[in-house]
Amino acid sequence: MTFLPHFDMLLFGGTGDLVTRKLLPALYRRYAAGQVSAESRIFGIARSALSRSTYTAQAEAACREFVGKEFDARQWEGFSRLLDYVRLDAGAEKDYAALADTLKDREAVIRVFFFSTASNLFSVICQNLARSRVVTPLSRVVLEKPLGHDTASADLINEQVGAVFTESQIYRIDHYLGKEAVQNLMALRFGNALFEPLWRRGLIKHIQITVAEELGVERRGNFYDKTGALRDMVQNHLLQLLCIMAMEPPASSDPDAVRDEKLKVLRALRPLRDRDVLTKSVRGQYKAGASRGVAVPGYLDEADIAPDSTTETFVALKVEIDTWRWAGVPLYLRTGKRLQDRVTELVVTFDEVPYPIFEMPNTNHTANELVIRLQPDESITMTILAKNPGEGMRLKPVSLALHLGESFKTRSLDAYERLLMDTVKGNLTLFMRRDELDAAWAWIDPIRAAWEQFDEGPKTYIAGTWGPAASSAMLSRDGFAWHDEL
Repeated sequence: MTFLPHFDMLLFGGTGDLVTRKLLPALYRRYAAGQVSAESRIFGIARSALSRSTYTAQAEAACREFVGKEFDARQWEGFSRLLDYVRLDAGAEKDYAALADTLKDREAVIRVFFFSTASNLFSVICQNLARSRVVTPLSRVVLEKPLGHDTASADLINEQVGAVFTESQIYRIDHYLGKEAVQNLMALRFGNALFEPLWRRGLIKHIQITVAEELGVERRGNFYDKTGALRDMVQNHLLQLLCIMAMEPPASSDPDAVRDEKLKVLRALRPLRDRDVLTKSVRGQYKAGASRGVAVPGYLDEADIAPDSTTETFVALKVEIDTWRWAGVPLYLRTGKRLQDRVTELVVTFDEVPYPIFEMPNTNHTANELVIRLQPDESITMTILAKNPGEGMRLKPVSLALHLGESFKTRSLDAYERLLMDTVKGNLTLFMRRDELDAAWAWIDPIRAAWEQFDEGPKTYIAGTWGPAASSAMLSRDGFAWHDEL
């Protein structure tokens, strides 16, 4: 593996959870793999008054914890030399002078400004970076989700960030797109001739996309109560997965060719408005229950949650795409906290044979399913019917399974490892373009507006279950069931 170009990585929110739990371990792994040169530098930037040695010690503790058995003290010694710390209040223009002084004489080096802060700080940071003259033609800015809370706020942020950085310098990150299994979904669809003739109406009955979490809001109560599952998960993660499942084959792997096709899907989503929202969406909120046999509190009993909060911790949606390929094929999206299991999977259910000539199995499962699991174990499983051994022609479902870890005998890159290195390379393929973000918010906003218009509060569900019963009922009306309920 060859070194990437020298770079300066500036991590705003440098003492926060994302930086310590994900970004620093990801950068350490890339250094240990020989991809990050010794001439590169990594800066933690935050308001805390920390010395370089204190910050480095905190970074080492985080990497030891989150890298685990792969942590190597000798590699860390080299990596730690890349680390530095700058004390900076994002809203104080005077503090940026020290940052400018730190970066002087490095104008020819790629600069990556990673904003791991609240999105209401994105604009002011950009303005202060511009005033301090540290933005160069080789700079990129990485914006963490959620980008705003609706169309208007996202537009304002994009306008203000766009006044400092060009669109080609802006990397709107969605870490789900960096997952190895998502890359394999692209390879499955566009690297094999097998599935393309089947990937359409008339052959696919329905598609399910589930992103389920066992955890509650943990230490994110203050953020989550202002956001909710629709904005936190559906607007970005689930819609991006939907786009990859439903997009037309791009003309090439060029970043804009891929993003052009994703945009077409977003613009073809049938709007959910007014009373349609009442039958095609379910919002829920968990109450006290058990997770892995341990009693857990309800959402309203979590820290930093208002006692009368109506914020949803669960969302299920019936989605339809108005194109020739997908007309009449429902797609069901589901995400939630405190569910029965931690799993992200996409299930494609194909039509049955038009007329069965053999004895069919006594099962609720359809004859043919493709299950693409992104976590916790990355795998692709195809269910087909085969003859049951013995006399007669009774068929039985069997699985053709690809377990990625077992097949390739190598550790998959963490999503942030891939995406951080892509920012250095200047590869925008796995990042959202502004018009994609606009289209996603334009589809999401009417759903929330309808919930408010009809005072559609969340339905409760017991922690450790698969969500409100209304979610199952929504599929049952169409003659389907969630994959885990079959």
